[in-house]
Amino acid sequence: MPICRFAAEPPQGGLPPEETLQAEFLAACLRVETEEGDPDLGAAGEIHWFPDRSWSGRTYVPATTRTDTGLELFGYVSFSLTDEGPVDLYAWADYTADVAEDHPEWRMDISQEVIGGWRGERDMVAAMTLVWGVPFERRGRLVTAELGATIVDESEIVGERFTLLAPDDYDGEYLDVVLMDGAGNELVRESLYEDDDE
Repeated sequence: MPICRFAAEPPQGGLPPEETLQAEFLAACLRVETEEGDPDLGAAGEIHWFPDRSWSGRTYVPATTRTDTGLELFGYVSFSLTDEGPVDLYAWADYTADVAEDHPEWRMDISQEVIGGWRGERDMVAAMTLVWGVPFERRGRLVTAELGATIVDESEIVGERFTLLAPDDYDGEYLDVVLMDGAGNELVRESLYEDDDE
């Protein structure tokens, strides 16, 4: 299956100041509207930043934060990096009422968002997907993104967090996120579509 693999750049540095990232992310959070039956968003708490990844000329810095009404806001800040520094900042955010404390069966807490497309053969388009999360299995050292039987991205766990950027939904195959220990043994495998299957 011809598909792009390891297309994203690992963290390169050169991020905007944290105050700038925070202001952009919180501005995106203010644009989020809750669905009927969910509580109001409330006030955001401490922002947790995830390792950045770059693809197609833009760098993405994912983030999550809890609100005082029990919801979780998640999203990213993206920008282009020039010789003069970061420019063209853009932030996106959404929310979920599904939080890890309510799901003791979860072994990873994962967020994702499609940020673009990769065109392949026969007019097929892969959904280039930013995936960020926290594993609850503390023996994990490496996380991979697997499209069917093909590893399409991998990331070390940094500060108990990881970020992947990989093609998804291509030629009938869908992403799994796989947590590995230091010896390369699989510890946890999660589908991005597990809830949809149920």
